[in-house]
Amino acid sequence: MWAIVINPVSGGGKGASLGREVSGYFATRKLSYQVITATSAVKLQSNLRDFLEVNGKNCEGVIAVGGDGLAHLVLQLCVPRKIAFTVIPAGTGNDLVRAMGWPITSITAQLDFVTTERSKSIDLGLVDSEWFGAILSTGFDSVVNEKANRMKRPKGQMKYNLAIAMELPKFKPLQYTIGLDNQAIQTEAMLIAVANGSSYGGGMLVCPDADMNDGLFDVMVLRPVSKIEFLKVFPKVFSGSHIDHPKVDIYRSKKVSLSAPAIAYADGERIGGLPIQAECMTGAGLSWTP
Repeated sequence: MWAIVINPVSGGGKGASLGREVSGYFATRKLSYQVITATSAVKLQSNLRDFLEVNGKNCEGVIAVGGDGLAHLVLQLCVPRKIAFTVIPAGTGNDLVRAMGWPITSITAQLDFVTTERSKSIDLGLVDSEWFGAILSTGFDSVVNEKANRMKRPKGQMKYNLAIAMELPKFKPLQYTIGLDNQAIQTEAMLIAVANGSSYGGGMLVCPDADMNDGLFDVMVLRPVSKIEFLKVFPKVFSGSHIDHPKVDIYRSKKVSLSAPAIAYADGERIGGLPIQAECMTGAGLSWTP
């Protein structure tokens, strides 16, 4: 039996419409499935946990219809049970879907592959006992997330754009202690991204060369630049060309520790205050990649 986990409110209601499409796909092909849904993350996680406790041994896979937040929730339950998962892009960012190589426009080809091919192992990040698939980050983007999460309006991507405009003028770089496999670094930084996947924020290629099957994180450190220079560099993140900037450093490491008076986010979800320790767990997850 397949579990179709739907966040109906993701993507401004896109989760509900795509959820019906996914359910219809399974129904027309007479594949055994159960829909699991709720309008709150806590209830949705509880419903999925209840399903897996009863059907986990017979579950062929979990189809998460939603955004990166739902994917993050599903990881916490699927990974310990060695149950394969895939994500149907119905959120605003959909970066885990991008990292795994799926297009975000056509779900039929993805479902055709998932329901006929064997799943494979992929690397996942583990930060203080919490799993993440794409990016763990701290610095300016976390400050923006904190601000956006307190704002009721506007909705969607515009909320984050407004939060950037509000926070950048007063943002100051922080002093970080960064622990890697073979070195320790003390540096001021505006942003640090610990990447298992290549993008976050809806396709921003913060670590364009990150690979979910190499057993290592790519770690991007943006050292202090002026506000004007930041605004010049920022658009380059969508092509990944920002990594050529002289104030951007890229490291590769299996383990990463971060210490600073700062907050961390992973897959867009709040992890909490530093210090934190993260490890790239080789082959920890099961999924399908094209």
